[in-house]
Amino acid sequence: QVQLKESGGGLVQPGGSLTLSCSASGVNLYDYATGWFRQAPGKEREAVSCINFSEGLTKYAPSAKGRFTISRDDAKNTVYLQMNSLKPEDTAVYYCATYYYGYGCYDPVQPDSWGQGAQVTVSS
Repeated sequence: QVQLKESGGGLVQPGGSLTLSCSASGVNLYDYATGWFRQAPGKEREAVSCINFSEGLTKYAPSAKGRFTISRDDAKNTVYLQMNSLKPEDTAVYYCATYYYGYGCYDPVQPDSWGQGAQVTVSS
């Protein structure tokens, strides 16, 4: 059974940084594309970033490009999202999710397994 657990959320001032972690059990993240998504109150869930299986090709939403960095530690079976220069509009619940085996970040499919989410609040 796939289990994904996000951690590292919290309250940060505008311009600050946070790193989210997505630790996995029941799945080897090296073999699965893993994405970060977010959902703000009253808004639809949106894709933030994704790291492909194996070679780790990455993908970013325009709002994240240049500020966020996704990475994977295969030894720890964990995917990270380093977020810098945070803005109030980044406030949301952030979720990590894995795609079906064999599907990558650029395939037109939805993720298969989801974590419970981590709250990120950017406010002064």
